[in-house]
Amino acid sequence: MRVLSIFFGALAALGLILGMLPLFGWLNWLVVLPPAILGLIFGALGRDRTATTLSAVVAGLAALRLMLGGGFV
Repeated sequence: MRVLSIFFGALAALGLILGMLPLFGWLNWLVVLPPAILGLIFGALGRDRTATTLSAVVAGLAALRLMLGGGFV
């Protein structure tokens, strides 16, 4: 479970880098949030604090980016 959680967290973090660019905020809905949520679930099941924290930080930053951009931009 730990490996899956870290994999999904890292995948979401890579997508978050691209999703932070202007006009690419919509990627947060498709590329960042679903893997980050899966990483949170697998991290909680595996009881791994590092992987859970990574996924939570990525999901929080993506949600903040979506709020600041109005949900799409």
